[in-house]
Amino acid sequence: MRDTLLIALYAFAGAGATGLVGAAVLRPIRRRSLTASLAVVAAVGVVAMLAGTLAVAWAMFLSPHDLTVVTTVVAMAAVVSLATALLLGRWVVARSRELAVAARSFGDGGAFAVPAGPTTAELDALSRELASTSARLAESRDRERALETSRRELVAWISHDLRTPLAGLRAMSEALEDGVAADPGRYLRQIRTEVERLNEMVGDLFELSRIHAGTLPLAPSRMSLYDLIGDALAGADPLAREHGVRLVGHAVESVPVEVDGKEMSRVLGNLLVNAIRRTPADGTVAVAAERSAEGVVVSVTDGCGGIPEEDLPRVFDTGWRGTHARTPPAGAGLGLAIVRGIVEAHQGHATVRNIPGGCRFEVTLPTVP
Repeated sequence: MRDTLLIALYAFAGAGATGLVGAAVLRPIRRRSLTASLAVVAAVGVVAMLAGTLAVAWAMFLSPHDLTVVTTVVAMAAVVSLATALLLGRWVVARSRELAVAARSFGDGGAFAVPAGPTTAELDALSRELASTSARLAESRDRERALETSRRELVAWISHDLRTPLAGLRAMSEALEDGVAADPGRYLRQIRTEVERLNEMVGDLFELSRIHAGTLPLAPSRMSLYDLIGDALAGADPLAREHGVRLVGHAVESVPVEVDGKEMSRVLGNLLVNAIRRTPADGTVAVAAERSAEGVVVSVTDGCGGIPEEDLPRVFDTGWRGTHARTPPAGAGLGLAIVRGIVEAHQGHATVRNIPGGCRFEVTLPTVP
């Protein structure tokens, strides 16, 4: 038993000294190639075994022949281990370089393609993460391009919509100033109308900027959805009469919601105005509200004839106004973007889908506990 302990002690001492030397060597080369680190690790394992064997042989006074045999065996093992470590290191480094080249492609705006061939589990997991990141970056680039397109369209449309009333205001003011206006009262009323249009447009832009900046102030309180819809229908009734459209509020449940009354009234008002302007005379705009598994759903159904399927994903984008046939003279395509922003600020979501003869806008709000 005592001899066994001495052998273990001498072997541990020799191997331990070799391990300390190997750790000292690994520290300065830890930032270099993986091949060098693998070679050092393999060398430490073999040299540790050799050092332990030599320490035991010296303590036990083995014969020179036996010591030569042991040393030769360990040396051959060292050569094979180092060669294997170098081959493995070169293979892993080659795979990592292929991965770096593939990663550089989606960093330059392309798509990441996983290098072909076998690889280690860690590099395979890294490849999957890079592929997932590449897909998210591609989606982000697509969204950025869509936003940039909508911004350019918005600037163009706002510029056009501002130029028309401003030109009219200038002409009417010059006519009043020169005293050539046949009916000054009518000119003043028209000026007031145009100023109100401009004020509404500026207000929409300001609201949208606060929504995009995440600074939309909300003061939620519990109120009845029935009352909110009733007030919105009363406010939109004059416009509906002007366009010859019937407003119908059916299946409106008196369910409580916790919302900002002013902002939610704006949501309902924008949806109703949008539906009335796009519904032909003698058409019907219907409002409904009911509970669902997702929350409280408020829907506005119009008779616009439907929206092209390729345009449905863009309906709530900033500046979207659809085809010229469906675009009224007024408006800059901000109403539905404001609707989505306000609803999402209330932790809800807005959707649209086609139905026979028109489309149905739905606003889903969280239920009140």
